[in-house]
Amino acid sequence: MPEQETIWIIGASDGIGAALARLWSKQGVRLILSARSESKLQTLVSELGAHHIAIPVDVSNRESLEQAAEQITAHAPIDRIIHLAANYDPGSVLDADPLKAGEIVTTNLTGSFHVAQIAPRVLRRGGQLALCGSVAGYFGLPQGQIYSATKAGVINLAESLRSELEGVVDVRLICPGFVDTRLTKRNDFTMPALISSEKAAHEIISGLNKRRFEVHFPRRLTLALKLLRALPYWAALPLAGRLTQRKEN
Repeated sequence: MPEQETIWIIGASDGIGAALARLWSKQGVRLILSARSESKLQTLVSELGAHHIAIPVDVSNRESLEQAAEQITAHAPIDRIIHLAANYDPGSVLDADPLKAGEIVTTNLTGSFHVAQIAPRVLRRGGQLALCGSVAGYFGLPQGQIYSATKAGVINLAESLRSELEGVVDVRLICPGFVDTRLTKRNDFTMPALISSEKAAHEIISGLNKRRFEVHFPRRLTLALKLLRALPYWAALPLAGRLTQRKEN
């Protein structure tokens, strides 16, 4: 590892991405910060310091990512890519808007595919690519809508990449539980084991500095859902139906 790491965070404008940027900045890391909102990125760079770089990116647009990659590689290979950008629209599958569902698939799953293909030419050899799944991808939970399906796809994609890129890129998978962010505030059910973005950032950095493929947290939730996934469907499906209770008005 070089003395000063350079890390590209995609999805850095708020939530977990912004919390990661603040924490890594305090540790002396040089950051390249990307998201769709240029104004939010510039505000974050102003807060963290001018030695960090803001590059607006829309992961659903391949050309946008290609341009960003070209701009980054003009300087030097980077050490890590942390891909967190995601779209979310809670609700039941039957109530989902088809156009919105398509946007979620394009951002969450196709966007992860775009990042995965571009990563090897941007990273130094042996550099780290972390894709963000979710515990929502472990099992088809009520109110997960198309979001859960895309995150299951991201988990599968990361597993494939881990084998395909062995020795070239250090592929990791991040699976957070419920984190208090702009997106999760839209949920109308009680979120078990809810944690802050700052706590999530600490968990991610600690996990990525270790050797395990998957970084998942908080464990009191993730281990229970892993157990649910391991059960036969006749036992798991009735349990899943009880997991998301709506908030009382």
